Amino acid sequence: MSHDLQLRPIAVIHTDFPTKFGIPRQPRLADTLQATLVFEPDYRVEEALRGIEDFSHLWLIWGFSENKDRGWSPTVRPPRLGGNTRVGVFATRSPFRPNGLGLSCVRLLSVRKDPKLGSVLLVSGADMVDGTPIYDIKPYLPYTDCVPEAVGGFAPDEGRQLRVSFPEELERLVPKDKREGLRAVLAHDPRPAYQRDPERIYGLPFAGLEIHFRVDETTLTVVSVESVSS
Repeated sequence: MSHDLQLRPIAVIHTDFPTKFGIPRQPRLADTLQATLVFEPDYRVEEALRGIEDFSHLWLIWGFSENKDRGWSPTVRPPRLGGNTRVGVFATRSPFRPNGLGLSCVRLLSVRKDPKLGSVLLVSGADMVDGTPIYDIKPYLPYTDCVPEAVGGFAPDEGRQLRVSFPEELERLVPKDKREGLRAVLAHDPRPAYQRDPERIYGLPFAGLEIHFRVDETTLTVVSVESVSS
């Protein structure tokens, strides 16, 4: 008996991240980041979403599309452990998995009707690159999905945040409705965990802009904001 499962994307998510750099390490770390789910034509069936607005949060099952040709490894080196310690892939959320599937909890903001695209979901807190395929959507159920006594292993609560120094003249270059989400991304330190050079200037592609910043021990300072030419 074959146990192969053929997956077809039911939707695609549109975010402000054209590349993997800077995407929050986990969903809902930057809960003010907004994204849009657009259903594929075969699944633009209004009845399929009946009742979804009664739920505040959703589970998204999605594909690591940027890594589809990389294969998998039984052990990986999580950035949270400095990139030097190997642990089992199934003890991590590494994208280099046998089936390349991700799981994220997002907040449902609204269901919008588009004359061409049908019902579109506006969500917040997504941790995906723009264009990521979505394979399934399920409601988050607080009474069973929330486990207050759960233990986080080598990835405990992400409590530390940086102070963000964002000069007003530079922040004005960012669309007003994107500023809060960008600040949340910067506060959670978008650098790889093993890079800690206070003199290095990093570039974060975000919402059609390139955000350049540096980080000392406790403060992230934005040094320039440039428009990315299409």
